[in-house]
Amino acid sequence: MLQIRKYQEDLYILEDDRVRQFLLLGPDKAILLDTGFPDSETLPAVRTLTDKPVQVLLTHGDFDHTGRLDDFAEAWLHEKDWPLVHTTARLHPLREGDVFACGAFRLEVVEIPGHTLGSVAFRDRARGLLFSGDSVQKDGPIYLFGPHRNVPLYVESERKLAAMAGDFATVFPCHHDCPITPDYMEKNLRDAEALLAGTLSHTPTPGMPCDTYRGQWTAFYCTEADRLRPAPQ
Repeated sequence: MLQIRKYQEDLYILEDDRVRQFLLLGPDKAILLDTGFPDSETLPAVRTLTDKPVQVLLTHGDFDHTGRLDDFAEAWLHEKDWPLVHTTARLHPLREGDVFACGAFRLEVVEIPGHTLGSVAFRDRARGLLFSGDSVQKDGPIYLFGPHRNVPLYVESERKLAAMAGDFATVFPCHHDCPITPDYMEKNLRDAEALLAGTLSHTPTPGMPCDTYRGQWTAFYCTEADRLRPAPQ
């Protein structure tokens, strides 16, 4: 069952022990960031907070973020992640720099491929907020195994985010601790660079087809084949 946590005026966190979504409220509409697992009761939770139209923006296409997408008529998702999603909802593309307004919030799309090829973050420059999806986390593990993920792209994206860290006061990940401080962008980056360089120790992950690579601050789920896969051209 989803728990509803009010973070600040018109910003709510919907979470269980697995994943979280974020709801922004405005006078005429709401914005929902991600829809949770297939068994998440996301829409009923949203309707306890607003009866306004809901615009769904997706950080990426993994099933724990898009599982209740059929409850909504349409959603916005980067096109590179469309192959990951099977839904009756109409999909619209997201692009770097797209802006979505909702009341006092103004979310700008930041493309950060790597965790998935179509991963994005949403930043509110005026408020110093970053909704990072799965790409910035405290401790992890961050999933980087499978054909729709890419370690070199992830490193490039973490460099991009780390260069912006001074613009943010608060980061909202979809897994593990939330909120976290912007210094985790640099911590995730340093450990991802070590992963890419092949200097992290790793052990098999019980019950999963990958190893756990442990950095100083961050753990990653990955395989050697995934680690060595080049960035797409």
